[in-house]
Amino acid sequence: MSPAKSLSQIHMATWDAGYNIRRSVNLWYNGALPSGDRGRRKSRFALYKRTKANGVKPSTIHVVSTPQASKGQQDPIWISEQLVRKIEPDPEREENDHEKAISCRGQHSISYTLSRNQTVVVEYTHDKDTDMFQVGRSTESPIDFVVTDTVSGGQADDAQITQSTISRFACRIVCDRSEPYTARIFAAGFDSSKNIFLGEKAAKWKNPDGHMDGLTTNGVLVMHPRGGFTEESQPGVWREISVCGDVYTLRETRSAQQRGKLVESETNVLQDGSLIDLCGATLLWRTADGLFHTPTQKHIEALRQEINAARPQCPVGLNTLAFPSINRKEVVEEKQPWAYLSCGHVHGYHNWGHRSDTEANERECPMCRTVGPYVPLWLGCEAGFYVDAGPPTHAFTPCGHVCSEKSAKYWSQIPLPHGTHAFHAACPFCATQLVGEQNCIKLIFQGPVD
Repeated sequence: MSPAKSLSQIHMATWDAGYNIRRSVNLWYNGALPSGDRGRRKSRFALYKRTKANGVKPSTIHVVSTPQASKGQQDPIWISEQLVRKIEPDPEREENDHEKAISCRGQHSISYTLSRNQTVVVEYTHDKDTDMFQVGRSTESPIDFVVTDTVSGGQADDAQITQSTISRFACRIVCDRSEPYTARIFAAGFDSSKNIFLGEKAAKWKNPDGHMDGLTTNGVLVMHPRGGFTEESQPGVWREISVCGDVYTLRETRSAQQRGKLVESETNVLQDGSLIDLCGATLLWRTADGLFHTPTQKHIEALRQEINAARPQCPVGLNTLAFPSINRKEVVEEKQPWAYLSCGHVHGYHNWGHRSDTEANERECPMCRTVGPYVPLWLGCEAGFYVDAGPPTHAFTPCGHVCSEKSAKYWSQIPLPHGTHAFHAACPFCATQLVGEQNCIKLIFQGPVD
């Protein structure tokens, strides 16, 4: 199976609106990374209010229009510091300017290279009222949350990923330190030199108010669901977020040079259930209030035990079925329930009913003679993906992950970015592209005969 690229890994970022705890969880991972959670790379990530504010805000705009500007492509800090001093271009003062730059490396800045001979540098200054958190593929210290590509099925497989499409410094999230604790997202993150550099080929422009802005190579896309992340939620419209946080319609393709149209009626403020796509990883944003109404791991475990206590049986073998422990969710057990995903009938495992030598997974259901995929059922363990606390009655097709009816129907209708211009629905627990008329099926369990 080829890498899922922009659908290969979904991260669910959970932000506490009360600013006590902020977490992130990996969609496509059913509660944990295949190799285990560790360090800044994990399936769920908690963000806390920082002891000291580290936010930054734009301060001064500087322009360099000299042949020496090309040196800034290799040393943007030098340009920034040269411009901070507001020195007019003067070849005789170049050496002194460079020495001054080296002594002042602590300034955040964004460099926009307009041509080989002109660069615009926006100086950023400390903002005591905000905290900044950065997301990206890089493992360097400025990145708070490290994300990586995976393949469909929720399994990390670096050998199958020839080139990641996730930016090393993909995006930054800035949260107010005081009520109402608003969180905003911006494309691109500051690197170890505290610089964001948009090269000559990157999409960039000057706004009517004179401020520069731009887009990253593969873009940062955001979708806010209509109705929040609830039982009644409906998919919203995917938009692109700029480096300065403005909202635009999507480009023709992911990395096209021409930006979309400015959407003045929308903002970069994150809401409960907002999806953030980084072209290789997707974040699902949750608020504290949203999480308060979300089922917990204990609730999901209680539902598992309730199903098993009802002693569902295989209608043919009459053996009792049971969902395995959440801690053993990757190991197929003897009592594991299996299902025919074309009709929903739940059975125990059997090795008969094949209807095609070419489609090894196609079986004929002995109850209704419907032919379709026959797979083991897995309980969806990541509580943050549920829109309600209902019983696990529906399975995604063709992977067999089970969750509540409303949760299954919600994710079945969400178009997630795939590659440079495609969208399709996928299982939130393993990234498998969904198929079938409804993308999910209601399960039909048979109770004990005694």
